[in-house]
Amino acid sequence: MKQSKEEFYKVVFDLFRRHNPLPETELRYENAFQLLVAVVLSAQCTDVRVNQITSALFAKYPNATSMAKATEEEIYHLIKSCSYPNSKTRYLLNIAKIISEKYKGIVPSSADELTKLPGVGRKTANVVLSVLYQKPVIAVDTHVFRVSQRIGLVERTKSFLKVEEELTRNIPKHVLAHAHHWLILHGRYICKSRKPLCEQCFLTSVCKHFNKS
Repeated sequence: MKQSKEEFYKVVFDLFRRHNPLPETELRYENAFQLLVAVVLSAQCTDVRVNQITSALFAKYPNATSMAKATEEEIYHLIKSCSYPNSKTRYLLNIAKIISEKYKGIVPSSADELTKLPGVGRKTANVVLSVLYQKPVIAVDTHVFRVSQRIGLVERTKSFLKVEEELTRNIPKHVLAHAHHWLILHGRYICKSRKPLCEQCFLTSVCKHFNKS
């Protein structure tokens, strides 16, 4: 008997839950503003590198109010080892000023408000909404995009938005936040881009890619 999509999703995420019951972001942060900054810095940059950068950055500027008083030169000096440091310097300073002045230091909790902040796209906004505010959204980065298609959760596509929409439609709302981390971590450590470590994977019994090869 052919397995339904609902049954397939359940099997996949039950396996994820069994192997990692409480997944969480590997970015280090102590408040909402710090998470937002870390996610902005993580674009085209590893979490390991971001954590190295934010250790000193947050020691000096732990919140929006303090960072809003910094100069571009001061921020650049602390984040220059990340990708696109010039653009990210401008983003962070302007984000800090807007959140400090317009939102009284509080990171907004709506996608519309978040995506109006400089350097904050849909993916970044969804991470913040999911991790901070437990909203039923899923951020699709390159790992989620690749892994969800390899496993067979979504059809092959070049559209990140289509992947996000299909995952959101089929993953139960209470699972979405964990699903984001499960898929990212799986892509980071097991289902790698060029050489997936299938021999170490606990999903081979259900993975479409593995069972086709």
